[in-house]
Amino acid sequence: MSRARIRLATAVLAAALAMAGLPASAFARTAPAAAGAQHRHPAHPQAETIRQIPLQGAVNVRDLGGYRTWTGGKVRRGLVYRSDALSGLTPADVTTVAGLGLTEVVDFRIPAELQYDGADRLPAGLTATSRPVSDLGLYATLVGAIASGDPVQQERMLGGGRAEAYMRDIYRTFVTSPEDRAQFAATLREIADGRGPLLYHCTSGKDRTGWLSYVLLRALAVPEDTAERDYLASNTFRGAYDAQVRAGLKQSGRMLNPDLLIPLQEVRTDYLDSATARMEADFGGFYGYLTDGLGLDLRTLAKLQAKLVG
Repeated sequence: MSRARIRLATAVLAAALAMAGLPASAFARTAPAAAGAQHRHPAHPQAETIRQIPLQGAVNVRDLGGYRTWTGGKVRRGLVYRSDALSGLTPADVTTVAGLGLTEVVDFRIPAELQYDGADRLPAGLTATSRPVSDLGLYATLVGAIASGDPVQQERMLGGGRAEAYMRDIYRTFVTSPEDRAQFAATLREIADGRGPLLYHCTSGKDRTGWLSYVLLRALAVPEDTAERDYLASNTFRGAYDAQVRAGLKQSGRMLNPDLLIPLQEVRTDYLDSATARMEADFGGFYGYLTDGLGLDLRTLAKLQAKLVG
């Protein structure tokens, strides 16, 4: 996308936001970030602290609030939460989750994940909305590779860069699949129109959940490098748990080389880059992805700003 087209799209959106009663600068810094990856990592001496919700049965539960925006505002805490699966919550965890005051939980897991890991354990009166987002068969591939116990087969399925390529394909599908886009868009509309705090999650809380969090933060005019830092933080919150999983597989003899799983367990900048590059190619950039890809109108974007940024 040319710089002229980026400036035009930004100007149109800024004018619309201004008419909606929002600062015209709300999306003003989206354009330079979309113009080239070389501008994605400016110095950030006052990085915001991520608020983790400590639970025993889930390790990647976080409040998406607290980030500063280009408008000079801050994303409000206590309104949107991102997490890994909640099927392993303890009774004490459920009490903690009840204290969040959630009115909606959205589950991006596919049926196979639900069947294997179980439904969410939630406070009384709260039921998850199933909104499956495709993993291109990754979950079944992973379960099959581990269950085989065959080092040769596991290497053939996951080694030689194949696991990384699988992840990049999944991220591209977040952008190219109409079905996936519809699930993400429905969740963003629900956040804009909802009655109270909402939590969304997948199995590990890092890929499907990570992509939507990245999109939401950027839609709120959070700087691109900050949104990326929130995405990459899954490696910090999941690192110890994932290492224990690999150690257990090694000890049990089910995997001779459990490090084959690392590309699947981690989030990486090049995975995110696969999605954003596809976004540029298919929709001309972030603004096009929001409006044409996700079908979000300017009223919805304005409602997200008004609700979540203070």
